[in-house]
Amino acid sequence: MEALAVKSARWLIVAMLVLFVLYRNRALFDRAHFARELALVVVAYFAYFLVRGLTQGSEATAMANADRLIEFERELGILWEPWLQSLIIDHQPLVTLMNWAYIWGHWPLIILVAIWLYTMRPETYRLYRNAFMVSGAIGLVIFASFPVAPPRLADIDVIDTVTLHSSAYRVLQPPALVNQYAAMPSLHFGWNLLIGIAIFTTARSWEMKAFGVVKPVVMLLSVVLTANHYILDPVAGAAVALTGLAIVWNTRREDEYADVYK
Repeated sequence: MEALAVKSARWLIVAMLVLFVLYRNRALFDRAHFARELALVVVAYFAYFLVRGLTQGSEATAMANADRLIEFERELGILWEPWLQSLIIDHQPLVTLMNWAYIWGHWPLIILVAIWLYTMRPETYRLYRNAFMVSGAIGLVIFASFPVAPPRLADIDVIDTVTLHSSAYRVLQPPALVNQYAAMPSLHFGWNLLIGIAIFTTARSWEMKAFGVVKPVVMLLSVVLTANHYILDPVAGAAVALTGLAIVWNTRREDEYADVYK
C-alpha cells in the first residue's frame, strides 16, 4: 500500500505539471480542439495496449525466441547484459537512477513534451504524434508475430530491478494491457529517441538541446540495466521508431507537393 501511495503521489506531481503548462499557455490553443486531440490520443493509447495485451504469444514461443536472440547476441559477441548489470547492482543509487529513468523517463516525459509541442509547435506535435502511431502499429505486428521474453524472465544471470525496488510500477498495470513477451523491439527506447529528436530540433536553448541528446542515451542504458530488454531490442526499437517518423515525414511532404501543384 505504501508503494502504491508513493506511485500515486508521483503521478499527481506529473498531472500538476501538465495542468501548469496548459494553464500557462491557455491562450495559445483552442479548448475544443484540445479536447478532441486528447480524446484521440487517449483512445489510441488504450487501443495500442489492449491490442498488445491481447496478442501476447505463448510462453513457450516467447522463451524459445528469447533463447534464439540470446544465442544471436552471443555469436555477435554482445551478450553483455549480465556484465553490464553487475557494474551497478551493488550500487543502490545507480540502480534507483536506472529504475527512475525507465519508469519516469517514459510516459511522464512523453506527456510533458507532447503538451509542450502541442502548445508551442503544433506542426511538430502532429508530426511526432503520427510517428508514434505508425511506429506503434509496426511494433504491434512484430510483438504478435515474434514474441520475446525479456531478460528478466529468461535464463540469463540478471535481476528484475524494477520489480525488486519499484513494485508499484508493475502492480498498477492492468493485466489486460500487459504483454510481458514484448521485449523486441523496445519502443520504450524508440519512442524516447523520437522525443529526443523532437526536443533537439525544436528547442532553442543549448540546455534543452543537450537534454534531447542525453535523454535517449540514459533510456538506452536503463532498458538494458533494469533487465527489461536485450541489447538488440533498443536497436530494433530505434529502427521501428525512425521508420514511423520517415513514413509520416514523406507522407507530409507528398501532401505539401500536392497542395502546391493543385
